[in-house]
Amino acid sequence: MKRPLRVGVVGCGMIAQIMHLHHLAELDDRFRLEAVCDLDQRLATACANRYGVSKVFTDWNDLVAESLDVVMVLTSGSHAPPAIAACRAGSHVFVEKPMCLTVAEGREMVAAAEKASVRLMVGTMKRYDPAYVRLLELLPDAGEVRLVRVTTLESPYEPYVAAYPLLRGDGPPTEVIERLRADEARVLADLLPEADENTRYCYRWMLLDNLVHELNMLRGALGEPTRMNFTSLDRNVVELSLTYGSTECHLSWVDLPGMARYSQELVFYGLDKRLTLALPSPYLRNMPTELRVETGQPGTPHSGQTIETVSYQEAFKLELLELHEAIVTGRNPRTDGRDGLRDVALCLAIARSHKRGAPTVLQPED
Repeated sequence: MKRPLRVGVVGCGMIAQIMHLHHLAELDDRFRLEAVCDLDQRLATACANRYGVSKVFTDWNDLVAESLDVVMVLTSGSHAPPAIAACRAGSHVFVEKPMCLTVAEGREMVAAAEKASVRLMVGTMKRYDPAYVRLLELLPDAGEVRLVRVTTLESPYEPYVAAYPLLRGDGPPTEVIERLRADEARVLADLLPEADENTRYCYRWMLLDNLVHELNMLRGALGEPTRMNFTSLDRNVVELSLTYGSTECHLSWVDLPGMARYSQELVFYGLDKRLTLALPSPYLRNMPTELRVETGQPGTPHSGQTIETVSYQEAFKLELLELHEAIVTGRNPRTDGRDGLRDVALCLAIARSHKRGAPTVLQPED
């Protein structure tokens, strides 16, 4: 396919404006934005005007009915309904993380894409960070990584996005938002019927909306976890202990709203090598991730350290390049629908393990 792919975007919120629409415009040799959709009519029209788009919708059903090569679903909440409809219409689909709220929805999304022979990609962009890719190249063989420590210090996002010329609207209709929230609450109640409100909230927002990135990066580096040893879910602090084969992993996520100092580190402790990935705020375009490599020589006092700045390429842009290549070559993207489905299944297993208060042997989602 030599012409640019015709793209329709569902959801014109913050991450769409800061990253996706911006990079679609930069990659105009590969993508052509043809339609936008948002519940907020004024916001959708403003985005359309900024990017020279003539087709503006407030109902995703109308956008999906257009002749499009790719539908990007960038809304909050479950992406299953528009994604499934787009697949059935013959469009390739990109959905922001998380792909959906339930395993059943995820399976339906994967089945719809496979039946239509279209690509389904999930936007877990940190897998495309050049420093993360470099870490995978340096990572010791399985069995040589004794421990992985993941620490995320969450911070207010407003200071990070204040410099971007974000477009504002009137807000979605109140009755629509209330209906969507009620529908989501029913889904979570059915999914976790024995759980308390805190567990359901943490599943939806701490796990699916935040920690899905950390869990996805760990799966990309270590494979599927085999055991959930300990879980503690709270709106302010989440602590997890998982086993990946012979590797133990300790994960901490902490919300620190008093200071705009986002920090995220993944440290892999090998027998004679330590690798530390330090990721910046995801809202800062082209901010490089730092990779620290520490090495030693067994039986000697010798040790060394190097700090690599691998690239200034933006991970959000690189995942769009992955999407384009997957479509034009007919292969699955690295973070395809089945990969996203495994993330949802793992988040659900964590929530259920927390409710039981006992270790859990994990079975990977097929």
